[in-house]
Amino acid sequence: MEGLDVCRDMLSFIEESPSCFHVVANLKEELAAAGFRELDEREDWRVCAGGSYYVTRNDSSLIAFRIPEGELRGFHMAASHSDSPTFKIKERPELEAEKHYVRLNTEKYGGMILSTWLDRPLSVAGRVTVCEEAKEAGNNIVTKLVNLDTDLLVIPNVAIHMNRDMNKGVEYNPQTDMLPLYGECGGSGDVQGMLREQVAEAAGVKPEDILGQDLFLYVRDKGRIFGREGEFVLSPRLDDLQCVYASMQAFLTSVPREYISLCAVFDNEEVGSGTRQGADSTFLEDVVTRVCNDLAGQNEKSGGASLKSRMLAGSFLISADNAHAVHPNHPELADPTNRPCLNGGIVIKYHGSQKYTTDAVSAAQMKSLCKRADVPYQTYANRSDIAGGSTLGNISAAHVSVSSVDIGLPQLAMHSAVETGGVRDTAYALRVLQEFFGE
Repeated sequence: MEGLDVCRDMLSFIEESPSCFHVVANLKEELAAAGFRELDEREDWRVCAGGSYYVTRNDSSLIAFRIPEGELRGFHMAASHSDSPTFKIKERPELEAEKHYVRLNTEKYGGMILSTWLDRPLSVAGRVTVCEEAKEAGNNIVTKLVNLDTDLLVIPNVAIHMNRDMNKGVEYNPQTDMLPLYGECGGSGDVQGMLREQVAEAAGVKPEDILGQDLFLYVRDKGRIFGREGEFVLSPRLDDLQCVYASMQAFLTSVPREYISLCAVFDNEEVGSGTRQGADSTFLEDVVTRVCNDLAGQNEKSGGASLKSRMLAGSFLISADNAHAVHPNHPELADPTNRPCLNGGIVIKYHGSQKYTTDAVSAAQMKSLCKRADVPYQTYANRSDIAGGSTLGNISAAHVSVSSVDIGLPQLAMHSAVETGGVRDTAYALRVLQEFFGE
């Protein structure tokens, strides 16, 4: 099966990335191993031609870039996102029930299909902040990754005997129906701090040293390949770690020539991107500005203050966020003529009200890339009577105004606890993005 090895490697990446913080930590490790230098937004950068760099924000967003030697024509950028719909654990999360059970108090993060989280083994991952004593001056707040790598929780369904209308449809209340069962309290009633003790042990700190937390639930189901000929993939967090994986691997395995290659992974796309680490922040703009300022200062022939404007005028952004395939049980929900299928190749996304940034020019450029990379492509548009969501492209372009196209990989059950995609499609994305970054 074409793309099988790529798909297996992607599944390993997803399994090792149970939260957005783990996504970025794993990407950092890959970049460092490839010789990239980490930059700090609080310090001077002094980037130069021939250099390879990356910078993070909030431990959950990352931008990596390579600057080729010689005359530059602009940036070739790809953007995807590190977060997926899940449940965030609230402060003081333990809830006692019936003087016997302990549940965790959670809230929705993003728009998930709630029913798909029921009756699955779940666990907890994310980060905590602690205060460590600095060598020189005062105390220093640091973050530590946490993954309680065990079958820890379940959100139990109500038995059919107690709700005979269950199969007629249930409206789930996140505060009452979707709280996970964590353990037993032994009738003591004193349940506060149970989770913190377990998290502290996993982080290697004392419970009282934890000052803050960003902890999320994740499903323990491992990604797997299935189908009559092993042509499909079933995994948590395909949206959007499938695109994150393909974008970063293409970025690392290509050599830029006339364009600065840039791979951006933003957080908080699932909740609107309106954070300091989201696509609606200044993160991408700040990086582009600092790179252009450094290059202008090192080259008298660059044109100085106008370098950034000229570079952006020649730049291109691929916004990579998964797309809806035609559902085999509900084909009527798809647009009559734009009907992507699993393993059908890259999906170019269109929207009349510009929730996707694709236009005639950017679509032509994307199709040309696919042709050169020998990669099939498909087109997607919403039914005109069904509202769709937006993604990274139009949000990023509001801050860094460049020609851009929205693409994705076709999948079923988007925002389910586990999602279905095509084995060949990840390899297609890898090939076309290698072509893009290596132009």
